[in-house]
Amino acid sequence: MSFSPWHSRRDEEPIRVPAIGLDLFVRLPGPVSGGTLTLIETTNQPGFGPPLHRHAETEVFRVLTGRYLFEVDGKRFHTEAGDVVSVPGGTPHAFVNVSDEPARQLILILPGLDATAFFTGLGAVMRDGVPDREVLNAFGQRWGVEFLGPPLRKE
Repeated sequence: MSFSPWHSRRDEEPIRVPAIGLDLFVRLPGPVSGGTLTLIETTNQPGFGPPLHRHAETEVFRVLTGRYLFEVDGKRFHTEAGDVVSVPGGTPHAFVNVSDEPARQLILILPGLDATAFFTGLGAVMRDGVPDREVLNAFGQRWGVEFLGPPLRKE
């Protein structure tokens, strides 16, 4: 499978999901890689992160700035700039920015998915805040994402 040429610009507008303090750039869309991978860059506001969830795709997180508390398969640990976390597909996980400033990550998703459509849709579902798990799971069903619990809290 071959990759198509792609150029992600630093002056792009992010996809915003304010309810979970997220700004996201799709740096390499899944379709460009023939569905092999997707690369996203995220900025998480202090005290924010996604709800506990799982999906079939493996994710590899590279912390660029700040500190995070991760929960992966029930185990909690802290990370900081330069750390890498691998979450195998199907594993429950969540994280929260425990820094006092926005924190950034580069996230590789394997196999790739249409991150633009997923996160734009998530932003619409969370337009008025984080909805209950039933609403999140109705949205996530199309994507094979199961929401298991609330976002982590900054300890």
